[in-house]
Amino acid sequence: MSAWPSAPVVYEVDTWPWLSDLHRRLGARATLADLPAEVWDELASHGADAVWLMGVWERSPAGLDIARRNEALDRAFRAALPDLAPEDVAGSPYCVRKYVVDARLGGPAGLAVARAELAHRGLRLILDYVPNHVAPDHPAVTAHPEWFVTGTARDHEAAPEAWFDAGGRVVARGRDPFFPPWPDVVQLNAFDPGLRDATVDVLDAILDQSDGVRCDMAMLLTNEVFARTWGEYAGPPPAEEFWPQVIARVRERHPDAVLIAEAYWDMEWTLQRQGFDFCYDKRLYDRLAHENADAVRKHLGAGLDYQRRLIRFIENHDEPRAAAVLPGGRDRAAAVAVATLPGATLWHDGQFDGRRVHLPVFLSRRPQEPADEALAAFYRRLLGAAGAVRRGDWRLLDCGGWPDNPSHQDLLAWAWHDELPHHLVVVNLSAGPAQARVALPWPGLRGGRWRLVDLLDDDRAYDRDGGDLADQGLYVDLPPWGRHVFRVEPA
Repeated sequence: MSAWPSAPVVYEVDTWPWLSDLHRRLGARATLADLPAEVWDELASHGADAVWLMGVWERSPAGLDIARRNEALDRAFRAALPDLAPEDVAGSPYCVRKYVVDARLGGPAGLAVARAELAHRGLRLILDYVPNHVAPDHPAVTAHPEWFVTGTARDHEAAPEAWFDAGGRVVARGRDPFFPPWPDVVQLNAFDPGLRDATVDVLDAILDQSDGVRCDMAMLLTNEVFARTWGEYAGPPPAEEFWPQVIARVRERHPDAVLIAEAYWDMEWTLQRQGFDFCYDKRLYDRLAHENADAVRKHLGAGLDYQRRLIRFIENHDEPRAAAVLPGGRDRAAAVAVATLPGATLWHDGQFDGRRVHLPVFLSRRPQEPADEALAAFYRRLLGAAGAVRRGDWRLLDCGGWPDNPSHQDLLAWAWHDELPHHLVVVNLSAGPAQARVALPWPGLRGGRWRLVDLLDDDRAYDRDGGDLADQGLYVDLPPWGRHVFRVEPA
């Protein structure tokens, strides 16, 4: 297969509930090993470069027992799946017992079939790695106690929610510094050299079966964050950071693999410099979902070297469904933005159909929901447009207005250009109409007439004088949450 594209599109599949849906639809066995060609063709139709099969690793019986006894989790499970049955709770995919594909999903042989089917259609495979913690019944808990953060009986007595007894040793439950401990996982010690060696071995094994890895909560392993989280329990920080040491060794065997960091707390640039190809752009998600155009504009003012190594999204398995929480068309405006900005793009299975129920990752089945056909049609147009738009140089554009009309402040605009045709994107990130003149970056406009074809509006075309465009910019008038994706070419 050819090299990864510089701005890949990734399609995330929640593997277990996806297979459950297919079993119901096909009326036959549905594991990764025995899906009909039409299923793989359907995945390939989404315009992605890679499929992330989330949650394939062997689930932990100990973690499952903890999850089934947790009242808060039970409430969340029943809110998402009112007809919940005991077998619907499979356990957390981030409570990993072994990095071996769960037999109920098809096992390692099934994963090999899936990878081959994806590759046959030009798609790469991404899998998960959880570097911060493992399941309480992971073999290393007894075989390699030095890999874990340990405490004392006094720690356990003072905070039983944060520590537990593992065969006579007190071991920390996994956590990040801002939230209570996760009840079903054990905390690894990022400062231990043996753990770093083991991490290299596991990543090598995962990449023998895939083309890329998404590293869960990657920022927790940096020296600064880990020391702040665990203090004296972790011991003194080593001279070398975790990720540069690990990634350099992994790249010796897998130089072409793509490594994606789940990243928060403005740690993206740090993790990029430590070796990750792409980092989550959670800040953009928050601003598109909850803030205004000015906040997004400031975010997009960052350097292109940084932006090209972000992965943009408005939904994934951790975030609520966009159709449910971005009402009135805001989800479509935000989708146009993430699809047409520099960097990688992440889509989530069910997003295009307008699924509204956010499913806890512990569940193996999701509720049946009617597809939103209008939204699906919108995404088909957007995916086709995005594939044409993102080429050449990218530039954020100014939107000018008038003293008595500040609505131009609600508009975002950017251009992509190399050879003709050029492309122009304008998004209204507000619940009201907005007008502006968009300053275009192309000096060759003057002296001719230009046609602007809206790729999201059935190729509706507008002819404009090049001199007017160069002198005054393009006048746009967009309804609430409206958007244009123009192909700009000589008339």
